Amino acid sequence: MVLALCSLVQFSARPLFADTAGGKVAKPGAQAALKSGAAIGHGVEALPRAVAEMRETILEAVRSGRIEDLRIAIELNELRPELGAAPGSDPIAHLKSLSADGEGRDILAVLGELLEGGYAVIPAGPDIENNRVYVWPYFAEVPLGTLNPVQEVELYRLVPANEVRAMRAAGKWSWWRLAIGAAGTWLSFGR
Repeated sequence: MVLALCSLVQFSARPLFADTAGGKVAKPGAQAALKSGAAIGHGVEALPRAVAEMRETILEAVRSGRIEDLRIAIELNELRPELGAAPGSDPIAHLKSLSADGEGRDILAVLGELLEGGYAVIPAGPDIENNRVYVWPYFAEVPLGTLNPVQEVELYRLVPANEVRAMRAAGKWSWWRLAIGAAGTWLSFGR
């Protein structure tokens, strides 16, 4: 218990826009944009083992080019991730229905791009050991008007310019977002 509390205190003391891979801190004015105790990370080194394993399971499906291979990641969960599908419906069929090609390859491409980019670490819930949610991309948790030039380039590599303009006009993130809990549970994926 003491170790868990110490790690929580150590985590909360990190700067809000810290890059966990390089220790760089982004634009100071953007710090207030994230929730208290939240951070931005890149790479897999700082991810909990269970989160890294779920991420890798999803990426294996991406690398296969077959959306049906996502079923492995979906079935690793006790409960299905929230994908926007109707209760009781087939999640893979739902993802295919969202895809432009009808096969889900563009959905796999989105998943791959999200999981190769930076993520936000959001403290959520009362469980001290498993109270963090890892959200890809971190842009989903940061007001887009607070991004520095490097982050804006990263954003445009991920999201088409017309989508960025629409999100800025609406004042909220409306593109793809994926969340994995600290215990490795795939929580959600959708728009």
